[in-house]
Amino acid sequence: MRKLLGFGVFAIAVAFAGASMAADGAAIFKSKCSPCHGPDGGGTAMAPAFKGSAYVKDSKEEDIAGTIKNGRSGAAKKYKNFAIDMPAQKTMTDDELKAVVGYLKSIAAAK
Repeated sequence: MRKLLGFGVFAIAVAFAGASMAADGAAIFKSKCSPCHGPDGGGTAMAPAFKGSAYVKDSKEEDIAGTIKNGRSGAAKKYKNFAIDMPAQKTMTDDELKAVVGYLKSIAAAK
């Protein structure tokens, strides 16, 4: 009985750990990305939308993380119609990048 109870507690902890990772991605997006990309990822006059974004949907997670970490400017800019560059987020950890990319993929998949 104790083993069953212990397993139940472990399963609940794992479930909450997964939920907190998604919450972290949303929180990081809100603080670092939403000023340019909008609070819901719908885009602004400064940066493109993530909702329905084929780039975010179809790209590998590593490629999106690289764009976030290194930014885009000059000839590397994908969307040249936006006046500002994508700033590099060099201080984000790999876990933070992974959480944000997961959150961006969920926004891109939303209809």
